[in-house]
Amino acid sequence: MSLLCETPNPSRRAVLTTGGALFAWACLPRFARAADHRDPRLIVIILRGALDGLSTIGPLGDPDYAGLHGVAKLGGLAVGPSMPLVIRGAAPVLGWAPQALPTPSDALAERVLDLYNHRDPVLAAVLQKGLDADRMAMSDQLDGSTMKPYGGLANAACMRQSAQGAAKLMAADDGPRIAALAFDGWDTHVNEGGATGRLAKLLGGLDGAFEEFEKGLGERWKDTAIVAITEFGRTARVNGTVGTDHGTGTVVLLAGGAIKGGRVIADWPGLKPAQLYQGRDLAPTSDVRAVLKGLLAEQFGLSAAVLGDKVFPDSGEVKPMRDLVA
Repeated sequence: MSLLCETPNPSRRAVLTTGGALFAWACLPRFARAADHRDPRLIVIILRGALDGLSTIGPLGDPDYAGLHGVAKLGGLAVGPSMPLVIRGAAPVLGWAPQALPTPSDALAERVLDLYNHRDPVLAAVLQKGLDADRMAMSDQLDGSTMKPYGGLANAACMRQSAQGAAKLMAADDGPRIAALAFDGWDTHVNEGGATGRLAKLLGGLDGAFEEFEKGLGERWKDTAIVAITEFGRTARVNGTVGTDHGTGTVVLLAGGAIKGGRVIADWPGLKPAQLYQGRDLAPTSDVRAVLKGLLAEQFGLSAAVLGDKVFPDSGEVKPMRDLVA
């Protein structure tokens, strides 16, 4: 199965036209699981737009990281209401911090505007323009079936919703064993931020999608592997709009009960000027096909020949990355 996270309600046509690529793969698990009594699942999440790996898994120990990423650099670990699944673990966690700020009613803005009309007409005129612009933006973005979220909270909600629906289908005994989802909004040229900003909100949505899979798959979670990949990386240096431009090296994220987690697998190339690819990008040291081959081999028992000739044609020189699955 395959879903695109472009609208909250993907059309039947979109699902059907994007589902063909993985149709053949969906039949493989029925043969593979007979040998070890497992019933494995694989979920591929495509982060469209290019994920900034240095702002996702920050190399805090590299002395050149802070200078390159500037105000967008990550600091130490902080535990709060947005604590990710990788830190929370399997046990439910509830903090003292409020989970969300209450949304003000429409009447509140009108009351404030009425107050300023009597006390400060100049400020009232500016507020009126802001309210008009907000209404115009909402009318453009909430136009029924044509709604397309622009990153941040709207896209985060879409990720959760898509994962929830996919998990429900995959939890069934006769449901699909392999799924692909695509999440938009990761092209963070502007206001990418570090611990806060667009990317932090998107990563919060991705973590929410992981959580929905964990809850929705139930007992199937222990045999599930999730891999989140992107097209390419982003520049090592932050640009003038607190964002990053298209680059080269990035990260692949693995999650799920079947994954041997709690680690970073990397041949770290360094961030000194001479170590950057073309003097600007994080240098790639692994092939994403090696990760995907490793997951397919360990989850479904596919041979190196099948992986190198059929799944990833003419890729025999790319060896599967081993020891990914517990």
